[in-house]
Formats: sequence, structure tokens, C-alpha cells
Amino acid sequence: MNDQSTPDPTMTRIVEAVQLGPSGDPTRARDLLTALWDEIGPTGDALHRCTLAHHLADLQDTAAAELVWDERALAAVADLTDDRAQRYDRTLQVRGFLPSLHLNLADVHRRLGDTTRARAHLGTARDLVASLPADQYGDLIRSGIQHVDQALATGSTERLGSHPG
Repeated sequence: MNDQSTPDPTMTRIVEAVQLGPSGDPTRARDLLTALWDEIGPTGDALHRCTLAHHLADLQDTAAAELVWDERALAAVADLTDDRAQRYDRTLQVRGFLPSLHLNLADVHRRLGDTTRARAHLGTARDLVASLPADQYGDLIRSGIQHVDQALATGSTERLGSHPG
């Protein structure tokens, strides 16, 4: 987080739970995030819902369960404003969330065999990626778009070696 202006205990809890996944305890991360989702609720703070659902999708055991959380993240971002995001981190802009959200939906639809929806979300991600800077995050999303595009071209429904975005 850069230049935080308002402490956000819920975001702190989300970040702490998310960090458990890569450190080797994805089940605990999923349990903590699911409990946080239950606290926040489907109409709670949009930044919390979007962030939590985006990360919780990655911790699911099946593509079908992942899709549910990816769709929740996209629905939540529709309620998110730049003002709200920037109260947490002055550098955040909602449009910066969108390429990743659509990339994740493209990938999960691809893995579920729904190439029509996968291509639609991939096209949206590709259109929106221009709004991302040429930095590590932007490069990650651009690379993810290429990997999902290649997987679609070969007809693969396998999980990619790394998370697309």
C-alpha cells in the first residue's frame, strides 16, 4: 500500500489472510477470508468485497467455486469508486482493477470449457490493460493475457502454471 491516508483494519485482516496462501497454508487463508466475507456481507464495503472475493477465488479447490468468487469480485467493483479506493491507498483507481478481474474470469471460463465467455472476458481485459502503467503489475496482467490467449488457442482447459493475474 502506498501513502495510506486512512487505517483500514478490515483490509489489514484481508491482507494478512491472503499472505497465508503463498506461505503454505491456503486452507487457513480460505477459512479466514470466508469468515471475513460472512462479516462483511454481500452489501458491505465495496473495496473489502472486491479485494476479498478476488483473492478468495484463487484459494478454491474447483474452477466452478472459483468462478463464483471471481463473479463476486467483478460485481463488487461496480460499486467501488476511486474516492473509496483512494481512502485506503491514494494511488488506487478502479479502472486498474478491471483488467485483472476480467483476466481471471477469462481464465476460469476457459478452464470450465466455456470458450465464448472466456474470449469475451479476455477481449475486455485486453482493451482495459492499456490503462495500466508499464510496471511490474501491468506486465503481470499483460503476460497473463498472453498465457490465457495461448491456452485458448490450443484448447487447453488445464490450470496455468502460474496465476494469470
